[in-house]
Formats: sequence, structure tokens, C-alpha cells
Amino acid sequence: MSGIDRVGVVGCGAMGTGFAEVAARAGLEVTVVARSEPAIARTTERLAHSLERALKKGKLTTEERDAALSRVTFTTSLKDLRDRQFVLEAVRESLADKREVLGELDAVLTDPDAVLASTTSSIPIMKLGQCVRDPGRVLGVHFFNPVPVMPLAELVASLRTRPAVLDRTRSLVTHTLGKQVVQAQDQPGFIVNSLLIPYLLAAVRMLESGPASAEEIDRGMVLGCGHPMGPLALVDLIGLDVIVSVAEAMYEELKEPLYAPPSLLLRMVEAGFLGRKSGRGFHAYDA
Repeated sequence: MSGIDRVGVVGCGAMGTGFAEVAARAGLEVTVVARSEPAIARTTERLAHSLERALKKGKLTTEERDAALSRVTFTTSLKDLRDRQFVLEAVRESLADKREVLGELDAVLTDPDAVLASTTSSIPIMKLGQCVRDPGRVLGVHFFNPVPVMPLAELVASLRTRPAVLDRTRSLVTHTLGKQVVQAQDQPGFIVNSLLIPYLLAAVRMLESGPASAEEIDRGMVLGCGHPMGPLALVDLIGLDVIVSVAEAMYEELKEPLYAPPSLLLRMVEAGFLGRKSGRGFHAYDA
């Protein structure tokens, strides 16, 4: 077993909140670091709503819901993570931002064996590990959204990650959190996004060049290929801004045109059309 019962997470977006919920439901003591008190209020509401939804679906009892909520503590100070045995960095997909957080965590954590994990979906772990004194305790743990529902996590070790760190994290993710894992090489996009991002960008380019509407593209892939949703609807669900960040990181590293964000995607992000979270992307959504 992992021997981990105290975890932390920095960032309270979909990934950070989802990890906090899964960890709390698994019986772990969770501390979440947010940027501000308003962010804490929003995250608390999001977490409570997700647990209530699970309760209504019969996936947990009232007692289990209340117990999970009681295990999560919110703060705005990284210093409150000093006693954590495992900390997940879940800030936005930016090399500079992630390295800043990991560097600060490296100075705060008192346990030299504490694991520093990143939820990055595209940035090589070796680049992230360079900002800490011991790159051997840094690795990637890429969950999928929504974390409480999706069964998979990608584990990514850099050339410097210690085998014991990888094994301990694998035990935490599989035995404690109940996820299945695939281990990926430390390259941009790892396994899933290396295949997914070119597919999504190809759908945007098809729409941009005019052969079919967004509705027709999505309907074609759902009915013709058996996908649960079309590529443009999936971009809306993930967030157009997130797709741009991931694609740009992969293109910067690999310089392959299939990873370059199309102009249409860039213009939509500039216009604030970010998908479901903004009410409009390639499709329109109720506010």
C-alpha cells in the first residue's frame, strides 16, 4: 500500500476539485489551496453539488457524503500543506505557473519523501522537475474530467523520477482511489492527448474550411464511429481555452503542424467563447 493518508491539492478547477472529492471519498485527509476566499466558496459549492449528485444516484450514502465533506479543508496558504505526504499541482496548463507552484511546495513540505505530482496533460515532467531540489520525487498524474467518474489516470515518470515514487503513487491511485492506470513515456501529450488533440483540432479545421456544420461533424462521429459525443462537443466540454493551451504546449515541443491550434479556435477563445463554461462554444448552451 502507499502509506499515504494526508494529501494536498493546489488549484480548485475541475481537476483539483475532482481529485479532492475522490480522495475524500476514499477516506484521505485533504487540504485544498485556492487563490482567494471567493474561489474557496465556489469550490465548496461545486464539491457539495457533486457529492449530492452522487448521493441521488445511489453511489454513496448520506453518512458517506457528510464524512467526505468533513475530510476536506480549504486554505489560501501553501504553508498549510507542510505535513502532506502527497501533493497534486492542478493549476492552469502553463509551464511557468506550474514550476512556480512546485518550487514553492518543494520549500514548504517537511517530509523529504513527500510526492510532488502534476496534473499536466501536455508538459514534459522533466521540465517541471527541474525547479525542485530533488526531481526524483516529481511525476505526472493526469486524471480525466470528471475525475469522480472517469476511471483512468496516466502516470508519467521522468528520467529522474525514482522507482519508489512511481510505485507509491501507483498504489495510491489504484488501491486507494480505485482508478485504473496506464504508464506513459515523458513526452508531450503522453498517451491520450497525443492521439486526442490532433483529432479534435482536425474537426475544428474541417469546420473552418466549410465542408460541414458543427452539428453534422459531431453527428457523423457519434453515429458513424460510435463515439459517445462528437469532437466539437468534446472541445466544448473540455474548454476551448484548455485545448489551446495543451495544443500550444505540444506544438512548442514537437513542432508538428497537426498540433498547431487552428485560427478559428484561437479567435473563439479571444472572443470568450470557451464552451460549456461560458455558455457558447461550437454549440450554444443554457446559462
